[in-house]
Parts: sequence; C-alpha cells; structure tokens
Amino acid sequence: MIDKASPIPIYFQIQELIRKKIGQGEWKTGEAIPSERVLSETFEVSRMTVRQAVQGLVDEGILTRKRGSGTFVSEQKVEQPLDGRMSFTRLMEERGMKASSKIVTFMEREAAPHEMEALKLRTPANILHIERIRYGDDIPIVFETIATPAAMAEGLTEEELNHSFYQFLERKKGLRLGKGSQTIEAVAASARLAKLLKVDPGSPVLSIERVTALADGTPFEYVKAQYAGSRFKFYM
Repeated sequence: MIDKASPIPIYFQIQELIRKKIGQGEWKTGEAIPSERVLSETFEVSRMTVRQAVQGLVDEGILTRKRGSGTFVSEQKVEQPLDGRMSFTRLMEERGMKASSKIVTFMEREAAPHEMEALKLRTPANILHIERIRYGDDIPIVFETIATPAAMAEGLTEEELNHSFYQFLERKKGLRLGKGSQTIEAVAASARLAKLLKVDPGSPVLSIERVTALADGTPFEYVKAQYAGSRFKFYM
C-alpha cells in the first residue's frame, strides 16, 4: 500500500500500484479502472493526488479516458528496436505473448518492376507473393505484404509460414540471414487495412518497407509491413 513516510511521491506510488495491477492481469485491457473516489478511499489519499497519478498514466498511454464513461486500461503497445532484426515470432515469445498468423494470399506470380529492383532480380522471375496478418495474443498487430524469390522459397508451406519464415530459411534451407534496410512513415489506415487490423478507417499506421538480405548480401525478402499505431511502437 501507500507509504506516506516515504520520500517517493505518493502519486508515483499510486502509479506503480496501478502498473502492478495491470501487469498481473488484475485490471485487463479494455476494462474500466475504479473511479477517482474509490481509488482515493482505497489508498486513503486525496482525489487530487489520485487524479495526478491517473493523468500521468493517461499521458503515458497506459490508461485512456473516455468522456462520460470513465478511465480504461489501454492496449499495451509491443515495443521493438527500430534498428533490430528479429522475427515476429521471437519478438512475441520474448514478451510472453502467443504469436499467430492468418494467411490472406499465398501465390506464385511474376515479379513486378519495383519488386525486381528491390530484390535485385536482373531478369524476369517469379516471386512468392504473401499477404498475412500477424497477431499477438489473438490481437492483430501488423499486416504484411511479402515478396521473396520463388526459387529461394521452394518448399515453403503455409503451415511453416505461420510459424516463422526466417526459421524456415535458416533450418530448412541452411541459409544465414544478414542485415536489412528499411524506411518508415506514418500513414492512415485504408478501409481494407482497417478491416484487416480491426481498427477504425483513418487510424494511424506505421508503414515500413524493408529489404532483408542473406549474410552474403543477396536480398531474399521485400516486405511492406503496416503496424496498428495503437498497438506497436519502435524505439532507438
């Protein structure tokens, strides 16, 4: 509980207790937290102190105020280093979340000019064209459009793709993955993307275009990944 003799500000102690309740699952995403009156009685502090603590968590995005309804636990964003290369599956596992995917498109076709340029294909060639939604704990996080040389992806099944494309290349193909380059921009969700990610049309989306290469420098993947801005963030 609150230690009023501690040099740690009371509002900060309240914030830590709220974080703990959320972290332990006592207060779940989307649920309303107790009112300021109830919290002030529970912690035996003034409503002004509770309001200061709650507002700080709202500013951090941990809580969300809804006019006329109360204060709710926000969707907690998944964090990933902007300059890191880590499979989505591993990223979810490291955060104690269950990774899953839904394949929207899985087909071989001729590479478009911009895909040939990105993958450094000098002559017309086929690619494996993939569209998939990736989930963390059954919540849609990102919609990916992937182009990879068909010859390199030979033998890849939808089942293996649902687990990890990178693991398929490393374990089944014996390939060593190298570095990638990417660009990032903020865009608004189209009607189709909003439906796939279960967000409102026009919602903020982090759109990343990435080319990843093998250890020898050969590009093997051209991806456009569109992340729900309310559920994901990058840091440096």
